[in-house]
Amino acid sequence: MSDSFPSPEEIQKEFEEFARHRFGANVRVFQPEVRPIPSALGALEFKHKPRDVKDYLDRFVIGQDGAKKALAIAVCDHYRHIAHTHAHDDEAYAKQNVLLLGPTGVGKTYLVKQIARLVGVPFVKADATRFSETGYVGANVDDLVRDLMTAADGDLERAQLGIVYLDEVDKLASAGESGGRDVSGRGVQFGLLKLMEETEVDLTSGSDPRSQLQLLIDAQRGRKPEKKVFNTRNVLFIVSGAFHGLEGIVRQRIGAEALGFHRAGKAQEREDGLLAQARTEDFVRFGFEPEFVGRLPVRVACHELGEEELFAVLRNSEGSIVRQYERAFADYGIATMFTDAALREIAKLAEVERTGARSLMTVCERTLREFKYELPSSAVREFVVSKELVQNPTAILRRLVDEPGYRQLELDVLHIHKFEDDFFRVHGMRVKFDEPATRLIHERATRRRTAARTVCEETLIGWEHGLKLVQQTTGQAAFPLGVEAVESPKAVLEKLVMCGYRRPSGLSVH
Repeated sequence: MSDSFPSPEEIQKEFEEFARHRFGANVRVFQPEVRPIPSALGALEFKHKPRDVKDYLDRFVIGQDGAKKALAIAVCDHYRHIAHTHAHDDEAYAKQNVLLLGPTGVGKTYLVKQIARLVGVPFVKADATRFSETGYVGANVDDLVRDLMTAADGDLERAQLGIVYLDEVDKLASAGESGGRDVSGRGVQFGLLKLMEETEVDLTSGSDPRSQLQLLIDAQRGRKPEKKVFNTRNVLFIVSGAFHGLEGIVRQRIGAEALGFHRAGKAQEREDGLLAQARTEDFVRFGFEPEFVGRLPVRVACHELGEEELFAVLRNSEGSIVRQYERAFADYGIATMFTDAALREIAKLAEVERTGARSLMTVCERTLREFKYELPSSAVREFVVSKELVQNPTAILRRLVDEPGYRQLELDVLHIHKFEDDFFRVHGMRVKFDEPATRLIHERATRRRTAARTVCEETLIGWEHGLKLVQQTTGQAAFPLGVEAVESPKAVLEKLVMCGYRRPSGLSVH
């Protein structure tokens, strides 16, 4: 195959012939001059500490604390070194490229994306299967740095500080004991290991038609071409993969069978534990070159997500798929609220899918597909995603469309809870309507054809001042409220304030 692919010299010659034929014999393609590499040092201000980075990642990815800590340390070491290093001690620093192991959907890609966002550097993600050894059909690994240039809008100095994330790197394993890929993957490994350490990539390489065409255009416009060289010294490489089969290699090495890892019901524990114990020799047996593995000193195993973690992803993550569905329905003027019971049921169904956080989208799409189709053309303007809806979406949808006011109590309960949360957030005191008081608020809202929140606001208007006095006197910050508080709010507030001077704590009104 390599015989049919022209050499850089042949490409250069063809460009020159094309230029003469198109523009005349007086035109020639200039050989670019090499210019000094711009220094990346001092171009980045990085003041984060590892705990800062992990706290930031906690907002977006649930669990995986070990991976977060390792990534936080590696990123801080790398970019603080760049920000504070001097030329004389740069050679003593060993770059902390990272290898992430674990099944699909556990947050590996999302972690790296958020890190790049926090640091504020260009970010490139690619699949290892995209590349081939030089001379084969496929992309060249040097294209990664060209992609960084694109991500940095052509700013070479910024691009040289970027992060490259290479997924499915386990597919590059040659035919070792894992039964991996053919020998071309070995060639890609050697191409990558040069990038991961430090090398200079010619951005105007003769093997890149795009750069050669740009040189030709520059020549015709009278601009003297300049040779741009990309230095990978300060690029952080993070690679990941599922590494199916690596567990068996690790198990064989440590004699895990004798330790009871074969017992039923321990599948997830077995896989997570074994991947975390993988050593360089295990990766070599899997099909990786020792030099390649040596460029990845930080190795972290991500574990499979269970029901509790999937529930936390839905409920607490800033990137929760719930926000996406709320926005999608809101575009049609439909308010959507998810109960905790519904989120837990979705997580339970998603765990069975065994594709991590991606399975949450699968379950939500299957559950709410018909709602997205029917409700925008209906009179429904708000609805609750409850456990019952997740379990039987077709029946709930039909009643929502056919019976105005169906499940309005459920909606009002959520609105009341939202009012209680907002009251606490604004005033620092917790009010909590009990079940009879909540039902009474719902009945009043239905009778008056107004919102339950409006009834709450009218009921507790001005209460924050009186409750603040009670809080200052007794230290109490939570106030359970019953039917009496809804029927006679002024009298109840006065009673609370007066009792606050007589009793130390534990006030409630029913």
